[in-house]
Amino acid sequence: MTAVPLPPAHLLTVGEYATLGEDDAGRSELMEGNLVMSPSPSPDHNMAALRIALQLMPQLPQDLEVITDVDIDLELVPPDQPGFSRRPDVIAVRRSARRRVRTEGGLIRASEVLAVVEIVSPGSRRTDNVVKRAEYADAGIPHYWIVDLQEPVSLLACHLTEKFGYLDAEVVGGIFAGTEPFAVQLDLEDLQ
Repeated sequence: MTAVPLPPAHLLTVGEYATLGEDDAGRSELMEGNLVMSPSPSPDHNMAALRIALQLMPQLPQDLEVITDVDIDLELVPPDQPGFSRRPDVIAVRRSARRRVRTEGGLIRASEVLAVVEIVSPGSRRTDNVVKRAEYADAGIPHYWIVDLQEPVSLLACHLTEKFGYLDAEVVGGIFAGTEPFAVQLDLEDLQ
């Protein structure tokens, strides 16, 4: 039998969440100061994230890089308030973000992220399509790509607008091609 860690006695700030460190009991995120735990992703999910990252890496401009499975401070509240942190499957972020975290500590900030990719899991469909979509839009992340591994594999590219939050492009299968936030082509069939 595995022991389940006790929940914190109070709502956490992003700074307090960051000090918790890595955890092998599952995958954690922070939602309005509440620690949210979920099981580790499936092998198919992890392989799809890796393949997306590998496809993106050679296509990114020099000042950007790809990072997988990393916590992001959504910057939705002041630092002393119960916060929000999500751990997307893949992000495209300014290279300076990782250097800043190395020297200053803390988490990568939403304001440093250009694109977030979430891969839909059987238990995350509503979270990815509704909850995270709203949080990422509120955080000002310019592009949100939702990948669904159900046959046929598809990608929904959302881009942030000033008035309406995310605006959706058509759901794409086969090859996803885009020009924003950088020129990109993803072979979605390679994610199976």
